[in-house]
Amino acid sequence: MLHINKIRENKENYITLLKLKNMDATDLFDAVIAKDDERKATQQQADELLAKGNQLARQIGELYKTGKAAEANVLKEESLTFKESSKVLQTKQTDLQKEIQDILVHIPNIPHPTVPLGKSDADNITLKEVGEIPILMKGAKPHWELTTDYNLIDFELGNKITGAGFPVYIDKGAKLQRALIAYFLDKNTAAGYTEYLPPHLVNETSGFGTGALPDKEGQMYHATEDNLYLIPTAEVPVTNFFRDVIVKEFPIMCTAYTPCFRREAGSYGKEVRGLNRLHQFDKVEIVQVQHPEKSYETLDFMVSHVASILDELELPYKILQLCGGDLSFTSALTFDFEVYSAGQERWLEVSSVSNFESYQANRLKLRYKDENGKTQLCHTLNGSALALPRIYAALIENNQTAEGIKIPKALQPYTGFDIIK
Repeated sequence: MLHINKIRENKENYITLLKLKNMDATDLFDAVIAKDDERKATQQQADELLAKGNQLARQIGELYKTGKAAEANVLKEESLTFKESSKVLQTKQTDLQKEIQDILVHIPNIPHPTVPLGKSDADNITLKEVGEIPILMKGAKPHWELTTDYNLIDFELGNKITGAGFPVYIDKGAKLQRALIAYFLDKNTAAGYTEYLPPHLVNETSGFGTGALPDKEGQMYHATEDNLYLIPTAEVPVTNFFRDVIVKEFPIMCTAYTPCFRREAGSYGKEVRGLNRLHQFDKVEIVQVQHPEKSYETLDFMVSHVASILDELELPYKILQLCGGDLSFTSALTFDFEVYSAGQERWLEVSSVSNFESYQANRLKLRYKDENGKTQLCHTLNGSALALPRIYAALIENNQTAEGIKIPKALQPYTGFDIIK
């Protein structure tokens, strides 16, 4: 969430930058500044009234001391009017503060000046492409056929017990999934991240803290009886570890494995078949809390870290910079990773690495004290390292042979086998 003082100081620049997200924020900024002006005027009236009330109280006290009770009682009646007026102003202030908050939560984060203009993912910029596209044997198959042929995943069984988008992993298919999770966590902890295992449901305050609510309310599974939400990513609980915290030492580096739950609209066709789009999927996340001066250096570090994992898995990948139209509500700058899935002959997104600057920290009241002892907002960052479904799909498609599905060397210590037959 943007800070009202920052909007005042940078209004024209923010309006220009938000146009990168294809948004004209002029009316929203004018409205929130006008409401804040009204709030300040109300605060001033309340302060003046309080000062007059205090002065009147002192006069009443002096009159009682000197035996002038009749005069004191007259002033006491007058003071009741002050109290009523004060209550009215307090109510008005509360209402204005809520109205300001309601506007602020619907204004997205300001994109970084380097974010390219664009309307959709078609306008994202490819920064780097690594690895060679696999040349598969004749008759190569997409993963949804391979998982059936090798009895790795049963999509129909998941459909039977829950619904579409909830696959059941079987035998070596389940072991491969578990191996990927353990491998990602080990890579992350070796890079300095502390491992956590957070809750898979969060309260409304946590959802608001990272910007998932109200922005993505319709995409989250909601347990209405207890007003809890199934997490769309480990970013939500992990970042909320530090809500209302004054950070004493940077950086804070966290990694966590969780299942993720998203009510994404399903449709038929190649784009969503098999593992391409699920309602429940596994993901290993990395989260950092950083000093504002170090956050973009940290973003580069996180991007390099994800790239190193894909290098070890021997998957061809691309790094893309997201254009304004594809940037999330909360992100200032995002880099996506896509891997090539040879069985489908298409690129699949497997990771987003983002800097949210102080946008989440303002909601979370996540702060530090500068060299002058003044409280400042931290910067937060997160990334997938990595989301499993499409990594899994690309791995088995790219490594299919006439003898079976070969396992990359980096994963073999985790799977306990080097081929699936």
